[in-house]
Amino acid sequence: MPEALLQADLPTLKLHARGKVRDIYAVGDELLLIATDRISAFDHILATGIPDKGKILTQISLFWFRLLSDLVPTHLITADVNLYPEALQPYRQMLHFRSMLVKPAEIFPIECVVRGYLTGSAWKDYQETGRVCGIALPSGLVESDRLPEPIFTPATKAPAGEHDMNISMEEMGCRIGQTNAELLRDLSLMIYDRASRHVAGQDMILADTKFEFGRTTQGVLLADEVLTPDSSRYWWKSSYQPGGPQISFDKQFVRDYLVESHWNKQAPAPALPDNVVARTQEKYLEAFRRITGRNSLH
Repeated sequence: MPEALLQADLPTLKLHARGKVRDIYAVGDELLLIATDRISAFDHILATGIPDKGKILTQISLFWFRLLSDLVPTHLITADVNLYPEALQPYRQMLHFRSMLVKPAEIFPIECVVRGYLTGSAWKDYQETGRVCGIALPSGLVESDRLPEPIFTPATKAPAGEHDMNISMEEMGCRIGQTNAELLRDLSLMIYDRASRHVAGQDMILADTKFEFGRTTQGVLLADEVLTPDSSRYWWKSSYQPGGPQISFDKQFVRDYLVESHWNKQAPAPALPDNVVARTQEKYLEAFRRITGRNSLH
């Protein structure tokens, strides 16, 4: 198994930001997004990476950017290292398959979440109130039930180590303007619908997902990553059985291990054993193969 890339260091360039997974560098008037192999759980970055995870996430995002291009513009300029500026060529081997050159945008401070199934925090909310983020749902639903129709449940973006907070559409409108709020809601639901229909043909269910949108002088665009196992909850369609948790393609496997190891969810986050790393990588690769129809990252 190759070694995991935990940090992308480009000493001749200006570091713009480091996120949970991505390291972002300024390249002239553009930005370079590098997906590392870091993995986070319970709002903490773990000590162990998942080899090639960054490449898998990048290739899945590129697939979706192409498939969704008629619905919404994206921030992607190119992911072809041969077309990168000369300043990036010394790093081409590291950047290959795990990076994107993108347009800078003013990112809306909102996580645009779409839920098609009753799971995770939505299931907890429903058990307590019969609602999800204030949206009333029919009584008698069970865990992992398909919702009557997908719902849009925006959240605030929390700093690292803190939880995002669910907000109402009214609150979202107060924060970014009603017109923007309605546009992002409509785009999110359209993207979810297309993605759900695509993966249904690959024996997958898209249970829920979240999007980030930005704004430039040309208008609103889809940014960051999109519809990867880091930002989306994918289940096996053939084994789907409402009434409990489902077999998933995301990092729930890692979360389950951390719960079983009795980690207190406080920093520092623990390392992962080799078998958990290998199994997690398999899940990401399987998601890549099913979503893109490709067998190889390269």
